[in-house]
Amino acid sequence: MPGRVGCGNPNLDCTVAIACFIRYEIDPFQVDAFAQYATVWLTAIPRLGGDLLGYFLPHEGTNNVAWGIVAFNSLASYEAYRARVKADPEARANFAFAYDRRLILREERTFFRAVDQIASKPTPEAR
Repeated sequence: MPGRVGCGNPNLDCTVAIACFIRYEIDPFQVDAFAQYATVWLTAIPRLGGDLLGYFLPHEGTNNVAWGIVAFNSLASYEAYRARVKADPEARANFAFAYDRRLILREERTFFRAVDQIASKPTPEAR
């Protein structure tokens, strides 16, 4: 059975099949500006259909890596979300803000599935 992670948005089906971990390599001298960028996503992501688990800024240790974690109930729902993001004026303005200031030096997206989904699948021996 898929997990119910986070899900602060009552308008979403919060059955989480996948989580997108976004690793940002950021300019360490612009952490405050990146926080401003991330703050826009706190409301935009849920409005556009993602279950935002959080944005995380450097605190101790490495000073140029930040994370965003967004959950979806399927890859198809992620693709639909991405289409809405690309068409949304607030999201587009936020991308332009980051681009113009060169806040993000590199961005990587990796998708994971919850452990409870793996554990709930029957093993080949049990089939």
